[in-house]
Amino acid sequence: MTVPKSRPWWRLTFFVFLMLIIEFMDEFAYSALEAARPLIRDDFALNYIQVGLITTIPILVAIVIEPIIGLFADTDKRRLLLVGGGVLFGTGLIVQGVSTSFILFLMGATIQAPASGAFVNIAQASLMDDAPDRRENRMAQWTLSGSLAVVIGPLILTAIVLLGESWRLFFVGSGVLSILVALWVLRLPSNRALRTENNDDAPPSNARDNLRIAINFLRSWIIWRWLILLEFSNFMLDVLFSLLALYFVDVVGVTQAQAGLAIAIWTGVGLIGDFLLIPLLDRVRGLLYLRFSAGVILILFPLFLLVEVWELKLFLLGIIGLFNAGWYAILQGKLYDTLGENSGAVLIVGNASGIFGALLPIFFGVLAELYGLSVVMWLLLIAPVVLLIMLPRESSS
Repeated sequence: MTVPKSRPWWRLTFFVFLMLIIEFMDEFAYSALEAARPLIRDDFALNYIQVGLITTIPILVAIVIEPIIGLFADTDKRRLLLVGGGVLFGTGLIVQGVSTSFILFLMGATIQAPASGAFVNIAQASLMDDAPDRRENRMAQWTLSGSLAVVIGPLILTAIVLLGESWRLFFVGSGVLSILVALWVLRLPSNRALRTENNDDAPPSNARDNLRIAINFLRSWIIWRWLILLEFSNFMLDVLFSLLALYFVDVVGVTQAQAGLAIAIWTGVGLIGDFLLIPLLDRVRGLLYLRFSAGVILILFPLFLLVEVWELKLFLLGIIGLFNAGWYAILQGKLYDTLGENSGAVLIVGNASGIFGALLPIFFGVLAELYGLSVVMWLLLIAPVVLLIMLPRESSS
């Protein structure tokens, strides 16, 4: 069921709404984890390296498992994989919430990470398949849903902590909600985007064919261009977000409450940017916007690190959050354009470059232990530099 191009972006079908809810739940849990890192660190008495392991080990496990899932993501098993991934995703969150040791917490995160590949990535691929001619706009809607969750998640976590409860309550509650959302997918009618409705124009897909297609994709420079851009652009997205709370507490020297305010500004302005991006992409070419915003951030981010006035630092952080809106949506949309009808292959090709992102947190953790977190923050400037160098000149590239 393809949404007509004339349909306003704010009028969503039930299918699109549910796919966006899945993204919301993923970012809802992720954002609270990032905001709770100082609390989790103190609860388990962790160092920077161990904090990095919370991200690195689960992603490494996901890199091994997700390509296997990807072999079946374009078959009639897509809906089953999505639902099963959602149940395991929620289970991992619950395990993290009830953990009594760092090892048990890490086990929960390790369950959650590959399950997210089946739950969230397949939902994203299905959303792209539902309207192939509007992938950038659909990715902008997807990113807006995630940004809304990134704002709400830390706020609810903060409210729970202020009420005297533990951060653990948030994880358990998020896990239960994720399982309910996953089971909701079972109620969806047959849909070609979920591979539950036959496509008379194409023969049935199988794992062997999908493996051959994925190998051909991995030989393509065009695919690698978008994968590399996605990995490095993430320096100014998830990587920066994961370091913000620790940066403000350990380097800037503010309280946990003030660090929470900085995160609220970052996520709130990002939400506004993602909202504005949807109509913007109907008027401006995505790659042109990316190149302009990368140039702006290349100037603003060093100023953010250098200024000492607290209010000015928050102001610059907000402007940066506004201008990096759309980086992921546009680049991921271009990747899906290149993958075409084989959208499920994103779980395979994405993990081919994912080893870099997986090792990054532990690498930054070691650098932070040796040279300080302030040095690590300067390395994030690689993101706009790579975008300005590698972005193609024409949107058709």
